[in-house]
Amino acid sequence: MNIDYSQEMPTVAGRLTLAQIEELVAKPMDTKPDKKFYIALSISGTLLMIGATMLAISLYYGTGMWGNNQPVGWAFPIVNFVFWVGIGHAGTLISAILFLLRQKWRTGIARFAEAMTIFAVICAGIFPVIHTGRPWLAGYLLPYPNQHGLWVNFTSPLLWDVFAVSTYLTVSFVFWYVGLIPDFATMRDRSSSKIKKTIYSTFSLGWRHSNRHWTHYEKAYMLLAGFATPLVLSVHTIVSFDFAVSILPGWHATIFPPYFVAGAIFSGFAMVVTVLVFVRKIFDLQHIITIDHLEKMNKIILATGMMVGYAYAMEFFIAWYSGNPVESFVFINRAFGPYAWAYWIMVSCNVIFPQFFWFRKIRRSIPIMMVIVIFVNVGMWFERFVITVTSLSRDFLPSSWAYYKPTLVDGGILLGSFGLFFTLVILFTKALPVVSISEIKAVADGAQPTHHGGEHHE
Repeated sequence: MNIDYSQEMPTVAGRLTLAQIEELVAKPMDTKPDKKFYIALSISGTLLMIGATMLAISLYYGTGMWGNNQPVGWAFPIVNFVFWVGIGHAGTLISAILFLLRQKWRTGIARFAEAMTIFAVICAGIFPVIHTGRPWLAGYLLPYPNQHGLWVNFTSPLLWDVFAVSTYLTVSFVFWYVGLIPDFATMRDRSSSKIKKTIYSTFSLGWRHSNRHWTHYEKAYMLLAGFATPLVLSVHTIVSFDFAVSILPGWHATIFPPYFVAGAIFSGFAMVVTVLVFVRKIFDLQHIITIDHLEKMNKIILATGMMVGYAYAMEFFIAWYSGNPVESFVFINRAFGPYAWAYWIMVSCNVIFPQFFWFRKIRRSIPIMMVIVIFVNVGMWFERFVITVTSLSRDFLPSSWAYYKPTLVDGGILLGSFGLFFTLVILFTKALPVVSISEIKAVADGAQPTHHGGEHHE
């Protein structure tokens, strides 16, 4: 009896051979950059230069160049910090959690998502440092013996961020690098350039594709996935404590940890889809990063978007149920006060637009998909803006209420963070395999003929 497995969604579409997969993934690194690459790099580089210029102005003249005022002492830097940490969540989720759950569809997108995690956390790390106003003293955020006998305030949630984000970055980087080792060896064996061969040989750590190496590699990868999985939940939970442990109405809420984690996964997946759509088109990776991969990510965006929408509704319910007029005022002020425009942009982008993903045709339509995920990215930035600014602008004393307006310097630094992120992404696509060659080969047709692809005779 012949059992046909062709009805199962192929992890690699188009029945590519193992050699074709390797050629396809290695092509961007083997060929010289084309005009598209330089155009993309010039755009992202321009944004990066704008951000660097505005940052230099801030360092020279001080944080008075920003729109921060009293009582809005937290503004764009903290909003941007929380936004970028959220973007960094999807990579570890795709790689670690889906790996532990044995989801084969992760293989086409995991490497790229892991790299995006590292780049997003790098962007996030800039903002708490500059927000201190004296970034040259940032070393004192780390607890180490020093000649002044100064120690950090371990009870401060801002210090918890230092530990959480630095741990997350370290584990994510090691996880990403370990996954790259077999591919470094593959590129070493392919390369004809002595310089490239030397570089790849160094980073491949003497990998020989032996059974012993694969055994140790799989154990190490499994352990790192186990370490990384709780970090996905813990990092943004700790970031939410920046707000939740305060006594400010609108921040002091126990719903924040799960709410922030769901929002982080929501925005992270939206950014992964945004960038992958361009990458698969530019580098002809449609057979490896398939429309089925994008559809599955859109389903996750739909699910986490509903969680975020539920959290929005529960905030109003809790404020009403508490019977506290101050809490009720804060949320009514968010929806109908001076920042109502920001609140309804947030709700529209994060709750209403993702509902279109209920329809399969929309989930599989690249143009519509792109519009929705860009709206999600915009909406999630506004979510952090609404949480931070609306609660601060109208705090305990009506006499101190003030309207916050960002300046051009604020906007320039935000643009610069996007420039840094996309510049790192573009350089990554030319320097390293954007898809894991070894993992794709392992799940491709013919790699495991008794389990997947081909025929099984019974």
